[in-house]
Order: sequence, then C-alpha cells, then structure tokens
Amino acid sequence: MIPIFTSHYSIGKSILTLNEPNPENTDGSDSVFDIAQENNLKQLVLVENSLTGFPQAFTKSKELGIELIFGLKLACCEQKHKVIVFAKNARGCKKLNLIFSTKSAEDNCVSISSLKDNWSKDLLMVIPFYDSFIYKNLMQFDNCTPDIKSFNPTFFLEYNDLPFDAMIREKVIKFCESNGYETEEVKSIKYKNKSDLEAFQTYQCICNRKFGQKSLSNPGLDHFGSDEFCFESFLEHAAQPF
Repeated sequence: MIPIFTSHYSIGKSILTLNEPNPENTDGSDSVFDIAQENNLKQLVLVENSLTGFPQAFTKSKELGIELIFGLKLACCEQKHKVIVFAKNARGCKKLNLIFSTKSAEDNCVSISSLKDNWSKDLLMVIPFYDSFIYKNLMQFDNCTPDIKSFNPTFFLEYNDLPFDAMIREKVIKFCESNGYETEEVKSIKYKNKSDLEAFQTYQCICNRKFGQKSLSNPGLDHFGSDEFCFESFLEHAAQPF
C-alpha cells in the first residue's frame, strides 16, 4: 500500500503543510516532511490540484534526500470526473505545467482531447478511487464513459471505512480485469492522526463557501464519516490485505 499525500496547497483537501520539518510541532501544524522523516520515507508521493506547492515540495524533498513523485489531479470537462497525471521525470514536470496551462478558466477543467494533444511517455495517468468516472456513475447516477484507453491508466484502490468503499472497489476491479488495466492499493493522507479529524473538519467548513449557513455541529459535509484518511491509519493497515 502506498501513502498518497496532499497538502494545504490543495485548498480544503488537507491540513498537512509542506513546511520545514518541525519535530517539536511548535507551530501546531504537521508537515508532510515531518511524517516522512519520522517514518524514514525515502519516497514521497504528493498529489495536488494545482502546481502552486510544487516548487516548495521539490526543493524540500531534494534537501532531505527524498524522492518526490508529483501528481496533478485534474477535473475533466467531460462530466467533471477526475484523473491524476504523474510526472515521471523533469520532462514530465514541464508537460504537467503545459497541461495545467490549458485548463479552462471558466470551468477549471481540462478536456480529454487536450490531454491527448499534450501527452507523452514522460507522464502516467492514474484514475483516483474517489471522484473517478466509476465513482460518479455509482454514487451520482451519471453515465460517464471517458475515452482513456490510449493513456493505459492505472487505477487506485482504497478502503477508508466508508459504507460504499466495498461497492466501488468491486466495480473498479471488474472494470480493470475486463479492460486489462493495472490497479494499485493506496491510502489518501489528509492529516497525520485520527485525533486530527475535528481540525480537518473545521478547516473544510472554513473553506466551504456555504459555511455561513452551517455550523460545526451540523457542517453538511457529504460523506464525511471516517477518520481513516490519515497516516496513523496507513500504519495500522499497510500490511493488511483487503
């Protein structure tokens, strides 16, 4: 199982920072690099929905001798399902920047045709477990069938103790078996410990445009029913098959 980190640069998606490691936690926040150093991680997989934090992540990873694998999560204009595009090398990073520049300013999405036009062997497409076209078809009753065959994507599999996880896993596995796609077991990391869930909830509420109509006792956050999106849970389940 691979931990997939996200930082505060993805607004509303994580309370982890990309700050200098601070073992004593004097500023009250947890950095991705704190977790990496504490657990002797030699490789860091970071997925963000913008490139804003990439320079900081790249610089700090290099200083600490950690291999950075950076992925950009994108909404596809075709029914807004999401994909992750990973850079395999420096040329791939330049391609990521080019792809990011093609996003529609109005809809904040990129078309599949634009991805095809800018694709190269220096990139890898991954289909996330949540927000994928399979997820949207199951959970939102969409009928989304994107043309992704030419990308030969890998599909992420997760289990975070949400009631619909098993159903989505089953559909993803069957789809991949039928189409010859690879799968990878991962864990999305949005905060460090289970005890940080309330802080993460508060942060999501603050980032929610409709927060003025909500309260912390009734935040109205869809599917916010698990404390498993953390590194503590990863350590508990990393060696256990699902």
